[in-house]
Parts: sequence; structure tokens; C-alpha cells
Amino acid sequence: MKTALVTGASSGIGKAIAEALLREGMTVIGLCRSIESLPAKVIPLPCDLLKPEEIKLAFAGLEKLDILVNSAGLAYLSRLCDGDPTHWEEMWRVNVHALGMCSQLALPLFPDKGGHILNLSSMSGHRVPPTGGFYASTKFAVRAVSEALRAELKTIGNKTRISCLSPGFVDTPLLDKYFAGREEELADTRANIEMLTPEAIADTAVHILTSPEGVEINDVLMRSADQAV
Repeated sequence: MKTALVTGASSGIGKAIAEALLREGMTVIGLCRSIESLPAKVIPLPCDLLKPEEIKLAFAGLEKLDILVNSAGLAYLSRLCDGDPTHWEEMWRVNVHALGMCSQLALPLFPDKGGHILNLSSMSGHRVPPTGGFYASTKFAVRAVSEALRAELKTIGNKTRISCLSPGFVDTPLLDKYFAGREEELADTRANIEMLTPEAIADTAVHILTSPEGVEINDVLMRSADQAV
């Protein structure tokens, strides 16, 4: 039985992925702050990803892993020209720095044949929409970190697979936080676009994580059929 650790497993995409991996018969560990919101049968691992010392402590208690899903993320609609730098720092620390730390700490826990790391990026990591701001910068960085790690591992002969999943609009609580103060714009978006669901993202995550040995799916871009850009 494989063991998977999912960050941000208490809500949205992370919760849906944790539930999907449970259905695949895996042991699932949920690393998050709100452990009371984890799906049933997910092993709770409390951790604030804004605090590097908590990340180290959380991984220090683990014996083995086969899969790491870096799903946790923060999203503020914060522009470069007049956004709040505090929001920039929070997004950078969770979306990029914590993702890198979790990946580094997971590697020694993987089997000799290698594990699998799946990073949740975004369509905003492939093109910058008008509201992209600093959030898009962090998601471009997620792709760069993923590719850097993939190349490093190939150089040293480590067979761990590195994948990204880059969705467009997904109807989750994260979207409500992103559009805070611009609720009318979000309402219009919801009225005009049938957004992706967390369950659709989870199905694709399972497809990536259960691909045959020797197959490395590097990035999957997903949009709602209604989303134009």
C-alpha cells in the first residue's frame, strides 16, 4: 500500500485529492492547519506552512512516503503596482518556499526506486491574466522549481518523478479569498463560466500519480470548456 502526503488537504483541491487517493487504496496523510476539517481516514499532520520550523518538525516524524502532493496555496488579488507586500510575502512563502521545503524533506523518505511529487501550479503560471499580480509570479516559480528539481534528480540518477497540474478557474474557497472586495466580478465570472470542480482536478491528479512506471507526466493544463483565456 502506497503512502501519500497531501498538503492543504482540509479544503478545496487538496481535500478532493486526499479523498481520491483514499479511494485508490492509499494511506493518506493530510498536512494542514485545520486538521479538524480533514476527510475521514486521513491521518492528520498539523503544520503551518508559513513556519519553516513546523515543516521540518512535521517531516521529522515520518518514516516513509511514496507520493507528495503539494496542493496548499494562498491567493490574493494583489497587484505589483499597488498591492500589499505582506500578501506577496505570504504567497511566496506558502506557494513556493514551503513547496520547495516539503519536496526536499520528502526525498529521503521515498523508496530506492523513487517516489512521485505532484505540484499544484495554475494556468496563471503559464500566462499572466490582467488580475494576475504577484500570485501569477508565484505560480510561474512553481513551474521553475518543479523543472529545476526534475533536472537535478535526473543528474544524480534519482528516479523520483516530478509533475505539475495547472488548472484554470476552480470553484473553491480559495477563489473567494482571491476575489475578496471584488465579489461582483466573481459573481459575473460564476454566472458566465461553468468552472472546474475540485473533483475534476482530483481525477486528473490520480491519472498523473497512477501513470505506468517509466512515464513522467510533467505538466497538465486544464481549463473549463467555458474559459476563454
